[in-house]
Amino acid sequence: MGRELDSLDRRLLDVLQRGMPLCAQPFAAVAQVLEITEQECLERIRVLREKRIIRRLGGVFNTRAMGFFSTLVAMVVPVADLDRVAGVVNEYPEVTHNYARQGHYNLWFTLVAEREEDALAIVEEIKECTGVKEAYLLPAGRVFKIQARFDLSSLGEQDAGEGAGHA
Repeated sequence: MGRELDSLDRRLLDVLQRGMPLCAQPFAAVAQVLEITEQECLERIRVLREKRIIRRLGGVFNTRAMGFFSTLVAMVVPVADLDRVAGVVNEYPEVTHNYARQGHYNLWFTLVAEREEDALAIVEEIKECTGVKEAYLLPAGRVFKIQARFDLSSLGEQDAGEGAGHA
């Protein structure tokens, strides 16, 4: 997939990772930085979303500072049932990330709720709906890193595929 990115796509992704400009026409401002038209900027973003290179565009909020409770949840799900259970988990708007992993605890998701009691109730509801018996809440004790950025512009055309695969 990385080989599909040209240098302008990589520059666009770098700019988007730094954050959207807070102005009336943010995509026009991004386009100006890249020296392209707003329409070309929007079209490139559309294509990158279709290819699932961009999963979403949106704000990242410090939920703890806003008074919310967030937790990582680890579940033990029969491998044959992963897709069904993941689908149920994904129905909850409080779930921000959901990943299948190798190992005993093979479904991990991040859940953000107003209160810890709400998070516990959601996990119990998921267990009841899916038949999953083991689910553990792992709230963060301390946040060390909240954001990941990948320097894509520095990758050469030939390195793009290799580097993207390691991200």
